[in-house]
Amino acid sequence: MTDLPIRIAPSLLSCDFARIADQLQAMERAGADWHHVDVMDGHFVPNISIGPPVVACIDGVTEIPLDVHLMISDPAQYARPFAKAGADVLTFHVEVCEDDAAARRVIGTFRDEGVPKVGVALNPATPVERVGGLLDAVDLVLVMSVVPGFGGQSFMPEVLPKVEWLRAQGYMGHVEMDGGLNAETLPRCAAAGADVLVAGSAIYGSDDWRRCIESFRASAEGVRI
Repeated sequence: MTDLPIRIAPSLLSCDFARIADQLQAMERAGADWHHVDVMDGHFVPNISIGPPVVACIDGVTEIPLDVHLMISDPAQYARPFAKAGADVLTFHVEVCEDDAAARRVIGTFRDEGVPKVGVALNPATPVERVGGLLDAVDLVLVMSVVPGFGGQSFMPEVLPKVEWLRAQGYMGHVEMDGGLNAETLPRCAAAGADVLVAGSAIYGSDDWRRCIESFRASAEGVRI
């Protein structure tokens, strides 16, 4: 297990984009720790979301860290634009790299551009051992609990052993889970060892954001060993 505090990261995809600045600022006042920002290119995943200019605008109106999740085919090519845009955490998918050497080159590019925290993500179908050789080089491992590309999917509990495996290896960095987290599934993620918990519709769709975040945080902290 880790001593890292629980971080609740509402997913930007679930906000009202017509009122994005107001909603992000309100979410910060409600107690969010990070803003989770999904970037999709229409190639790695069958959807398109936002790019560096929008991230830069978001950075200009927010105070808490921007947790930028790159679901794109060529993350190294966009390291500089997203670093300049204000990404505090920049995560790429291991599936776009043919081997550990290629993944380490992406990590190195992110570091060279001054990204404060570098993460690696893996899809539900990807064995967790695929990132085992990278744990010394990254600050965060993102375990996807849905197939990436679209919001509103159901949580896949079969990925929880991946989190347990990471902690069993002695990994003390951030372990993040993203996809289908809600009042029922979020504490299961924390019990397995995740410390960064991404939720979109479960928070943005609630009637009281502060109460929802406080409830999620309390339930996550309550199951930690």
